[in-house]
Amino acid sequence: MMSPDLSSAPPLPNGLVAVVKRDCPTCELVAPVLHDLHERAGLTVITQDDPEFPIAAEWVRHDDDLALSWHHDIEAVPTLVRVVNGVEDQRTVGWSRHEWEQCTGVDGLGEGLPDWRPGCGSLSVDPAYADELAVRFSGSRLHSRRVELASLEDEWEAMFHRGWSDGLPVVPPTEARVLRMLEGTTRDRTEIVAVVPPSLIECTVEKVAVNAVMAGCAPEHLPVVIAALKAACTDDFNMHGVLATTMSVGPVLVVNGPVAKRIGMNHGLNALGQGNRANSTIGRALQLVVRNVGGGHPGGVDRATFGSPAKVGFCFAEDEAGSPWTSLAESRGWRANQSTVTVFAGESPRIFADERSRTPDSLTRHLAQALQATVSPRMMLGMDAMLVLSPEHMARYADAGWSRDRFMEELSAELLCDADELLAGFRGVAAGLPPAAAGQKVPKFRPGGLLVAHAGGAAGLFSAIVGGWANGPRGSDPVTREITP
Repeated sequence: MMSPDLSSAPPLPNGLVAVVKRDCPTCELVAPVLHDLHERAGLTVITQDDPEFPIAAEWVRHDDDLALSWHHDIEAVPTLVRVVNGVEDQRTVGWSRHEWEQCTGVDGLGEGLPDWRPGCGSLSVDPAYADELAVRFSGSRLHSRRVELASLEDEWEAMFHRGWSDGLPVVPPTEARVLRMLEGTTRDRTEIVAVVPPSLIECTVEKVAVNAVMAGCAPEHLPVVIAALKAACTDDFNMHGVLATTMSVGPVLVVNGPVAKRIGMNHGLNALGQGNRANSTIGRALQLVVRNVGGGHPGGVDRATFGSPAKVGFCFAEDEAGSPWTSLAESRGWRANQSTVTVFAGESPRIFADERSRTPDSLTRHLAQALQATVSPRMMLGMDAMLVLSPEHMARYADAGWSRDRFMEELSAELLCDADELLAGFRGVAAGLPPAAAGQKVPKFRPGGLLVAHAGGAAGLFSAIVGGWANGPRGSDPVTREITP
């Protein structure tokens, strides 16, 4: 529920006030107590549904627009409140003889009734009313521009025609939906999250929420989208360059830490594919912000020769519990108890298959051969990559007691290549290293240029390789940011 704006709240009358509704068995149960308290202590009853419940009388007020219930944060009925000089002094929810007697100072209430009964949900928090009430009473209207549609205009088609979509249907960002999305963060909706390329437009929390609604996110996903946007809009990641390159790369998001479990992200079966709401929508929300706020449209600044399905949105969680190694985030200097998102400029994943290796040494050599071909087998040091090890492949290293550091050391050694075989013109291939590299051993990746994560289903002797884009000052570096409420 939105935080009530008490500055414009209709006041509760002084004295004892009970908020009830007829459609509540506990309220029906305590109806005689309401009469008794009015006679003995001057109780005022606020009724949400039936204006004649518990009786048609001057001391029974109908909260017909639910303004009083919403502004005073009534979450369940019956709620008994004691008001002193216009200020709430005490409240109790549901029926408890002991608590009602303590709150009212009146003894002998509800003779013959059970000592305790739970209440029912207030109409002001009922899903049928809550969104409309938040729009009407929140007191802090959205700053985003309203777009009025014609009476016969289809809202879904209208969003396609206005260019707000990535080609898939988007959820209409009504004010009620955006306000509900904003409940997923404690940040002020006017806070600037990032300056979004390519047009370098300031993007507020509210604008992120609008696009998160369109992407299909749930409110609890919003902090992850915000952190991902912060990471993607850094100079290090270079979102403008990622858009403008003709290579088919986009932001690949890897989520680590407690938040992944809390919001139900997938790190197992089909982790890099469809089927999980958080995985599917968080990356999409980031891309929609870049499109709709920053102006990064395909055919405009976005000049990818082919593009890829990954450019719709590519996001997954790492399987930390199932890994014998430190996580990707920990390898980048973060703590295990911190929730983070790492943004990497990558292409769609390609499968690496090895169903024969039974030792970590064999599997590592084979992985090195596959990684050597990332982007081009003759392109060295200039491109990063991400390796996602599956549980069955990870088991080879777990069984042998290899740590992440041991694996990276052994793999790096296997990725030292003879430059003579990679020189431009060797075996009639024009692409390759310059003549000055002759006689040297050259690493495939720069230090820290290969990111390794653990995810995937329990069955299948496959892993995934995600090729990257140009690294360093002329390209993009992976960026990790903490996810905060």
